[in-house]
Amino acid sequence: MYKRGGIFGTIIAGLGLAAGCLFDRGAQSGPGTAFDLQGYIDRRVQAGEKRIVVPPGRYRVKPQRAQHLALKGLADVTLIADGVEMICTETSRALTLTGCTNVTVRGLSIDYDPLPFTQGRIVSLSADKTVHEIELFEGYPPADKVDGSKYEIFRPDTRTLRCPDYSYTVEKVDARHLRVHKNRGSAQDPEQVGDIIVIGTTDAPGGRNAHAVVIEQSRAVRLEKVSLYASNCFGFLEYDCDGTTYDRCRLDRRPPAGDPARRANPRIRSGNADAFHSKHAVGGPHLIGCVARFQGDDCLNICGDYHMVTACRGRVLRVLAKHRMNIGAGEPVELFAYDGRRLPDVRAVAVVRDGTITAEERAFVSRQRMDEGVRTKGCAEAYTVTLDRAVTLPMGSAICSTRRVGNGFLVKGCTFGFNRSRGILIKASNGEVVGNTLTGSRMAAVLVSPEYWWLEAGSSNDVVIRDNEIAGCGRTAIEVSAHDAKGRIAPAGAHNRIAIVNNRISGSPLPCIAVTSTDRLTIDGNRVTAPSGGAGDAVVTNNCTAVTLGISRVR
Repeated sequence: MYKRGGIFGTIIAGLGLAAGCLFDRGAQSGPGTAFDLQGYIDRRVQAGEKRIVVPPGRYRVKPQRAQHLALKGLADVTLIADGVEMICTETSRALTLTGCTNVTVRGLSIDYDPLPFTQGRIVSLSADKTVHEIELFEGYPPADKVDGSKYEIFRPDTRTLRCPDYSYTVEKVDARHLRVHKNRGSAQDPEQVGDIIVIGTTDAPGGRNAHAVVIEQSRAVRLEKVSLYASNCFGFLEYDCDGTTYDRCRLDRRPPAGDPARRANPRIRSGNADAFHSKHAVGGPHLIGCVARFQGDDCLNICGDYHMVTACRGRVLRVLAKHRMNIGAGEPVELFAYDGRRLPDVRAVAVVRDGTITAEERAFVSRQRMDEGVRTKGCAEAYTVTLDRAVTLPMGSAICSTRRVGNGFLVKGCTFGFNRSRGILIKASNGEVVGNTLTGSRMAAVLVSPEYWWLEAGSSNDVVIRDNEIAGCGRTAIEVSAHDAKGRIAPAGAHNRIAIVNNRISGSPLPCIAVTSTDRLTIDGNRVTAPSGGAGDAVVTNNCTAVTLGISRVR
């Protein structure tokens, strides 16, 4: 609790604040000191301070309206939180920055108590491995908090992922026991008695989809040495931003020595979903020296939104917005035809509301090869988009603003991996993936590809992937691809001017580099050692034109 004296007491006394303004003795429960962090920062902002220093300490923070700390409308402010740990006391948002310009947050560490996941051990399996009997470890949330999301199985020796994703349902037996029913199984499935499992939990309304750190509608925000040890869904999410920098930020599982709670088994997961996720950025994010490991989905995804074209009459398109329309009048747009052709970019002259989805359109959307949530809940609002020239597009084609997909991104010197999905997923242009270390991703280490499945845009121009160290991936290490709405490989020209050079790849299956649908492709100077399993070429291309293939060595 609060003690007058030392540097902490000196700061408090110098600010002329009573201890009661900062601490709530009655709210103390669990590790850390109960602290009104929001009130402390708000007072400094109201006083006009531009450099706000939070006294070091481990603070237990109570959320207000499902947010533990919210910074709104700040400009030219630096928040120094070196040595500060915020323990979030429910599984809701940790930190939000809204409408901020030129704001820096430095040094903050974030953890959750209770955690947004629980952990246990498989104690028995049915003969066909469709039924997993699980005993939860002491020190983790009980079974009644399980929300059924993000079930993963880890080896107890290496503490790395054992199994692919399963379709399943969860039965809560009692406070410390679960029964997971797989929809399909086989005695040859890899899980074993003694394997460690982890599954999502929540103690707050909407907690399952509450991202930990969110930056929205902000410009030139900088997060420096911000560390996350757990997240409900995404770790760091930004949308509608411009020029965000993540400098040495991290999402990683917490070592036992620093854990605020005693647990019978050390944490095996960090966050429940993506570590870093950028949507609709005008200027793409820069990630420099960041870490993302052991989370339940991608390490990084940079993307925008496709919207579905349902009718085309020369210059005039009828468009169903994926969720909300984010194409502005005067903006350049990408046109991706239903059959995978990328048309020359055009410009939107006007964007006007045009009612809602019709029964015929809903029937068409419901038949598409895409995520269930997008098919049933998205594409509800209709717009008329007028272009600067006439085009021909079949129903089901896609359109996006090329100004809102994260162009100009940089991913440099990062350490990513040991996650269930992709390492780096790029759907933007004019960027570099350089000098990163990617280890143990179950899918591609680097994937450049739009995804019609999620209506995530867009196609990529002028992307360089170089000097990366990649090891132990479950699929093709570096993939650049595009597919039409039915999943077929798109023609050349979906991507343009892609360079894959001087990467070092080991322990990943052949082919280690695979590229489709690209015009003006360069692959040179890559080294492949000890490929895992099977025979074949190190590099393959399909539907590519103007290809420059240099030497790529396999040892």
